[in-house]
Amino acid sequence: MATIRILLADDHAVLRAGLRALIHSQPGMEVVAEAADGAEAVRKAGETAPDLALMDVTMPGMSGIAAIEQLRQASPRTRVLVLTVHGDADARAALEAGASGYVTKDMEGPEILNAIRAVSRGRTFVAHLPRVGRSQSAGAGDAAAKRLSERERQVLELVARGHTNREVAERLALSVKTVETYRARLSDKLGLRSRAELVRFAAETGLLVLPRTPPPQPGS
Repeated sequence: MATIRILLADDHAVLRAGLRALIHSQPGMEVVAEAADGAEAVRKAGETAPDLALMDVTMPGMSGIAAIEQLRQASPRTRVLVLTVHGDADARAALEAGASGYVTKDMEGPEILNAIRAVSRGRTFVAHLPRVGRSQSAGAGDAAAKRLSERERQVLELVARGHTNREVAERLALSVKTVETYRARLSDKLGLRSRAELVRFAAETGLLVLPRTPPPQPGS
C-alpha cells in the first residue's frame, strides 16, 4: 500500500508535534513537510507535492482558508483536510475554497486518522454538515434527485467529493466547458449555488455517502 504523504500546517508547534507523532505512529503515513502559516504551506506544498495537507484555518498572515485555492494551484493533486475549532462557519468556507473535508481539534486521534485515510482516497469527510442554503425535506430532496440525468448525478457526486471542474472533465471524458454547463444545470434544477450546499444535498439524498468513524482496525 502506498504511503500517504502529508503536509502539516498549523501555527502552534506543540499541536504540530502531537499530530506528527500521531501520524508517524501509523504504518503507511508520513509527514513530509510542516508549515506555520498559509503562505509557507503553499510554498511547501509546491516543493513536496504531498498527497494531503492537514491545515489549520486560523494562522497568522495568510489564513488556511485563503491558502487552500493557492495550495491547490501549487500542487493540484494535493487534497486538503481542514483542521478547525470553529465548526460550521469554517467548514462552509473550507468546502467553498476547495477543501475535501474538515475535522475539529477536539476529535480523537483515531477519528483524525480515519479522516486522513478517507480524504486521501478521494472521499469527502466532514464531522457533520452545516445547514446552508434553503431548508429541504428528505422527500423533496429525493424528488429533486430523481429529476437529474445520470450524467448530472455523476457530475454532482464528483463535485461534492471535492474535484475541480478540470478533474471532473478528465474523469468523465468531457470538456471543462461541458462540465461547467452541467454544474449550471444542477444549480438551476436544485436551487443550490455553493459547493457546500451541493455536498449537503448529495449526502441527504444518498448520492454521496459520508464516511463515519469506524472502530480502529487491527494494525491501522
